[in-house]
Amino acid sequence: MKKRNLLQRSIIIAIITLVGFYVVIGPHGRRPHARDFTPSGIKENLAKNINLGLDLRGGSHLVMRVKVEDFFEKLTKESAIAAQDAAKEAGFDVKEAHAEIAGGNYAVVLQVGDASKLQELRDAVEKKADLSDRVGWSFSSSGNTLTWTLTGAAQRTLAESATDQAMKIIDTRINAVGVAEPTLARHGGQNSHEILLQMPGIQDPERLKQLLAGASHLELVHVISSPQTQGPVQTYPSEAEAIASLNSGGKVSPNRRVLPYTERPELTGQDANANANANVQTPKKWVVVESPAIIDGAQLRSATANQSRAGADEYEIDFSLKQIGAQKFGEWTGANINEYMGVVLDDTVKSIAFIKGQIFDQGQITGRFSKQSADDLALTLRSGALPAKIEYQEERTVGPSLGADSIRSGVRASLLGLTLVVLFMLIYYRGSGINAVIALLLNMILMLAGLIIFGATLTLPGIAGIILTIGMAVDSNVLIFERIREEIRSGKTIPSAVEQGFGHAFVTIIDTHVTTIVSSLFLYAFGAGPIRGFAVTLVLGLLVNLFSAVYVSRTIFIWLLSRKGKRVESLSI
Repeated sequence: MKKRNLLQRSIIIAIITLVGFYVVIGPHGRRPHARDFTPSGIKENLAKNINLGLDLRGGSHLVMRVKVEDFFEKLTKESAIAAQDAAKEAGFDVKEAHAEIAGGNYAVVLQVGDASKLQELRDAVEKKADLSDRVGWSFSSSGNTLTWTLTGAAQRTLAESATDQAMKIIDTRINAVGVAEPTLARHGGQNSHEILLQMPGIQDPERLKQLLAGASHLELVHVISSPQTQGPVQTYPSEAEAIASLNSGGKVSPNRRVLPYTERPELTGQDANANANANVQTPKKWVVVESPAIIDGAQLRSATANQSRAGADEYEIDFSLKQIGAQKFGEWTGANINEYMGVVLDDTVKSIAFIKGQIFDQGQITGRFSKQSADDLALTLRSGALPAKIEYQEERTVGPSLGADSIRSGVRASLLGLTLVVLFMLIYYRGSGINAVIALLLNMILMLAGLIIFGATLTLPGIAGIILTIGMAVDSNVLIFERIREEIRSGKTIPSAVEQGFGHAFVTIIDTHVTTIVSSLFLYAFGAGPIRGFAVTLVLGLLVNLFSAVYVSRTIFIWLLSRKGKRVESLSI
């Protein structure tokens, strides 16, 4: 019976050990080759299998703030235009409609010629322009002037919502770019509206920053002055000339906007990559667009860059709209065939498309896009529009050399700690110390395998967790060995002392491990990136230790005792 039990234990340990070794040093995602198990191949596999964090791999550390005040300002101005349109549509004489923004207060002011039907006017505006107290606007009136003010409670709610939405959109864009294990979390106090982003392994953070911040707000608009590639480009060389074209006395009316427009290098016959490397700037032009926008970027469902049938080197963007935006967009495109639509990112016209026919839920943006231009625009479109601009509060770059130094220091500390522990166990517990060393080495292999299987990221605090786990693993063996010594001193036989020693020590080991694991889970749940890295390695190490320090160590003792027979007179411990 004991031999059968020993055989079962040995098979289980052998299978788990082999699987652990393969997970750590074997190739993933393809068929293994003989060269994968040479020293250089193992080193290469190990580097690919373990995800390294920012502090070990190098990369960028960014702290961003969502400019919620811009969000409130835009919301108020758009609400003022909507209130004016709603009042006129209801048949009221509107003298003036404008947004009042000062000292953190945001208000929509509407002046009418006749306020005798105040309640009817108020109901029409609140229904059409969404300015009711239900969504956070408080109403007041004085004579012919009606005012809707955004309340403090509504500002706080909208600010939190804008920050959360920005985090979701940034997360979508980071995942689309393919950053391995990024850290994205709230930063600072609740009212700071800051976001922490860490991007391990990103060597070109500037392009990523452009993708994150370059689309703070996305709109599809009607272009009044129509730059086109098929004929003369009707643009203006300066903002002043664009405003003068409106014939409005040097002022821009509320239903118009004058925006900068820079043609993509591929439209001007230039090499986009060469321009980027040489930092060549294409001359800025100006166009006039209608306000408000046709639809907001939030109403876009998806967008993908595909190779155009017009040429192997040309790309186009296929996009689809959500239901609420599709109906509105379909009505507009149906009424504006042969007109031009602009894609506006952060108050800059990035691309202009010709409307060939009515578009509802699906459409294409064409115009001799290069692959990178198409990919960048599609990524911006499908990740949605950020509710407000973001500004960078802090930016740090960790070089790969610093990460390599951290790895060397961490590995050196781990090896030194492991060596000292091994020497102590061999000197103090003699032959039984070999048992502890085998369990300890297996613990480290299986812990790394666990990190790889769960896709966890190894950070410098994670290495600290590994070193702490070494101490915890040794502590478990010390508890078991000391308990066995006590049983031997009390006169029990060696097999009985080993049995009792493991039985009594197991309760204590479970108690200490469970309490530490619970503490680590709290660290993971409420901590930031580095703290989470420490918690992950500690939890994995402790779970593995229950297997290596108890199950494996006990199996080795069972094997030793079975070799010596039933009458064992002494034990090297």
